[in-house]
Amino acid sequence: MLPGLRLRQIRERLGLTYRDVERISLELAAQRGRPEFVLHLSRLADIENHDTVPSLHKLYTLAVAYHLNPLELFGWYDVPLEECFQDGVNFPSPQTHRMAAPAGLKVPLRFDPAFDPRRTDFLSRMVERWGHFEGALTTGNGRYCHGFVGLEDRRMVPLLRPGSIVLVDTSVRQIEEDLWTSEHDRPMYFVDIRHGYRCGWFHQDGSNLVMQPHTLSRCLQESWKLPQEAEIVGRIVGVVMRLNEPWQFRFAESLGAHGGSNKKVL
Repeated sequence: MLPGLRLRQIRERLGLTYRDVERISLELAAQRGRPEFVLHLSRLADIENHDTVPSLHKLYTLAVAYHLNPLELFGWYDVPLEECFQDGVNFPSPQTHRMAAPAGLKVPLRFDPAFDPRRTDFLSRMVERWGHFEGALTTGNGRYCHGFVGLEDRRMVPLLRPGSIVLVDTSVRQIEEDLWTSEHDRPMYFVDIRHGYRCGWFHQDGSNLVMQPHTLSRCLQESWKLPQEAEIVGRIVGVVMRLNEPWQFRFAESLGAHGGSNKKVL
């Protein structure tokens, strides 16, 4: 069914006229202080009868007037918002940056009775039922955010490859200096350096925040003044990393990693 026809049926089912919807849109626009929310009679007629695609603000107005989930309305117009995270992963960027969380996660709901968590096994064979876990439930308290390690960011190779997606716990913003015994235990952090981001090992030297790249990466240390030049976003608590992707070998080391940064190189 065409989206316009579906919207008309919903409006009629609610007992709303064109003028009712226009009145709602005018009140919404006044409350929000944005005239873009106004939905005039002629535009509503075009949306319903000629399948005109509404703008972002007018789509929100329709969702408000008809008590619909705006994400559902986007789906009617073939805009798969729930797939935005995965589509974004398919188009990686050269620079490390923060990224929006996925709208939902696929998680196992029931395992095969023979599943033994102590034994390495093929997971897809051990899961009897999969389900979707809303991403909002994992990030509703604002504690976690996601970061993307840019394709030109090789500072933590081989522990953290370019193109990795990291889960950041923003409640941990203090560098832990002595609670680790090996490089595999050493905490990694996600840091905002004002003109970009860094992801990896850090330590504090007085008022300086120093990044220590992995020795095998052949990258140099960098240093920033706290809090003027850098801010700790949080500690890395999870990572999704693809192995041996072609683009992981396509990009040379970034200029900043070789001292091209305007920050102090130790």
